[in-house]
Amino acid sequence: MKKIVLTFIGIAVATLSAMAQEEVTAQDVQAAATEAAEALTAAEETPAPAPKPKFWTTSLQTNLNFGQTALVNWAAGGYNNITLAAFIDANANYAKDKFKWDNRLQLDYGFLYSADKPIIQKNKDRIYLQSNAALDTPVKNLFYSADFSFKTQFDKNYNYVTPKGLDEIDVDDKKAIRQAWRDARELTMSICSPAYITLGLGIKWTPKPWFTLNFAPLTGGVVIVAKPVLRNTYGMEISKKAKAEYDEKSAFMAAHKEEVEAYDPGTATQEQTDIYNRYNMYNAWMAGGSYYRAARFELGAQLKADIKVDVNDNFTYSSQIVVFYNYLKPKQCPRIAWDNRIFWKLAKYFSLTLSTNLLYDPEVNIPLTLATQSRRDKELKKDASATTFKGVQFKEFLELGFTYTIASKK
Repeated sequence: MKKIVLTFIGIAVATLSAMAQEEVTAQDVQAAATEAAEALTAAEETPAPAPKPKFWTTSLQTNLNFGQTALVNWAAGGYNNITLAAFIDANANYAKDKFKWDNRLQLDYGFLYSADKPIIQKNKDRIYLQSNAALDTPVKNLFYSADFSFKTQFDKNYNYVTPKGLDEIDVDDKKAIRQAWRDARELTMSICSPAYITLGLGIKWTPKPWFTLNFAPLTGGVVIVAKPVLRNTYGMEISKKAKAEYDEKSAFMAAHKEEVEAYDPGTATQEQTDIYNRYNMYNAWMAGGSYYRAARFELGAQLKADIKVDVNDNFTYSSQIVVFYNYLKPKQCPRIAWDNRIFWKLAKYFSLTLSTNLLYDPEVNIPLTLATQSRRDKELKKDASATTFKGVQFKEFLELGFTYTIASKK
């Protein structure tokens, strides 16, 4: 366009100059018109610049869900409760030539308040980061793959058991009641307690846009438990440095267990009192868990399957199953994690979400207080001193709330 304008300006200046100096002939006018037409034709044939390629696509989905139950003179029983939960799903994917790099971050956090426990409880907490780099192979829909994942939680979580002596506290002393519940609660997890980090090398297969299968026969993993008191729960091993001390104190406690249980301060001798105090000191050391290692290395094979089906613009189903087999413990069952999420957009800013999380980890010792009464009875029949068991963990949420999505244009 600039060239055309300059051409016309040049022609106009030349024409006016000629007219000012001498008479203009018809041939001169025709020549000027022809030159202008040729310049215009050449400019029209010049192709427009190609749009700059976009290698990144991004999206951010946010959900804020609220639930509430109120009961007044309800014969069937129950408790007033309020729930509040938030979910963020962020994606950033890169694709250029034969290389692809997919990244996804999922954040879950939620609270529950129920009238039967005068404290706020946490009911959802997850940080899950995934990153997959893939390179084309000669086979269609098959890629060389490097798969990374990091999973932990934001904050502490507790198992709430009914405090002893709760009936002895004045019902109007709300502060004392809340403190009694806090003192009785049992820590079950905290940030980086546990944390799972894995890096696997293998292949990725994408036969359909909605299905991906990643197999990594060489997968290294690290399980971190920063809180010493939780290390036994998540299967940490005793460190070599503390092994001798652990064996010594364990033997002493086993030898004097019955004597300590029968201890009577009114009739006990000085020797019995010394044994009693020593036993309690050792017991506190055992409960602290400082003799366990803070991290555990794993080497194995991992299979990960992802499904994401967009039924329409308002209904989406996503599922992921991850199976990890540890080469270092060949007789142990694989670790299995299966997550599902159904997202139904009811209106522009409102949605219904159903999510489930299933986990089986052969290293995790689940406290019996979290199990049903029938499970406790079953385990205690096997071992009267049992305090934990191994089994399948399951969690489910059905939520209605506000949603908003931001996505980059393709």
